[in-house]
Amino acid sequence: SKETLYKWFGDRAGLLTATVQWQASKVRSPHVDRRSLDARTLKSSIFQFGRDLLSTIAGSTSVALNRLAISHATEDNGLGAIVLDNGRFTMGKRLKPVLEAGRDARLLRFENSEIAFRTFFGLMLRDVQIRLLLGEKLTLTPKDIDLDAERATEQFLTIYGVPETPKKS
Repeated sequence: SKETLYKWFGDRAGLLTATVQWQASKVRSPHVDRRSLDARTLKSSIFQFGRDLLSTIAGSTSVALNRLAISHATEDNGLGAIVLDNGRFTMGKRLKPVLEAGRDARLLRFENSEIAFRTFFGLMLRDVQIRLLLGEKLTLTPKDIDLDAERATEQFLTIYGVPETPKKS
């Protein structure tokens, strides 16, 4: 009931915050060991993050939450800010340390981790999110999502990756 929901979450903003946080938890934080990070592990971590991100964003719950946030973004209750803070900005906090570890290991080259994150975010989501928000009946299979995550990861590494130097014998 509405009464029970408000008892648990306080108000509509509390319910939305909890729901967005639950959705965001589906995008696992890649964990890398900075001492032994190699190109294969870095690539796998970025791919896994991208796959989780696209799977979550393309889901009906995320589409509904984002539509709600957009429709109330200019209201004083901050629903747009809730989705930004607990969604997109949280995603940056999860991936940027991995990208920075890759830079520190000399596997990636960039000056600003926020810009590098936004590049990957854009490569990964392309126009999928806006198409879904606008009502396109776009169905992504797990295979489609894997292929998209692989493509975005390769493109990101082409932009920011440091070419491997051949080992001397």
